[in-house]
Amino acid sequence: MAERDRSRLGTLQLAVMRVLWERGECSVNDVHAAIADSRTVAPTTVATLLKRLEKREYVAHRTEGRQFVYRALRDERDVHRSMVSELTDDLFAGEASELVVHLLREGDIAEGDLEHIKRLIAEREK
Repeated sequence: MAERDRSRLGTLQLAVMRVLWERGECSVNDVHAAIADSRTVAPTTVATLLKRLEKREYVAHRTEGRQFVYRALRDERDVHRSMVSELTDDLFAGEASELVVHLLREGDIAEGDLEHIKRLIAEREK
């Protein structure tokens, strides 16, 4: 692994993790079925992704009959936090305010989302 434990996951890895976060435990076939509608991916690819995620300690498995049943080891919120932190470090020199400015200027933020952000900022200021 690199100098530091990189938490950033690829799009397909995140899709696999979302299935585990939503469902708890899943076999390779369960994960494949859950993502097959939105992605063209072979069951063997899903199995390989799960093995790699296990090596990185994102998931663990137990054996049930002749198949592995996987579960997430890392909490979704913690993974998000870590990935956003790495993104902030890499793109904005660690300046979270620059990330927020970028999102506000460049992002397509719905009115309801803006109101929610304002409330969060007001709460944080208290």
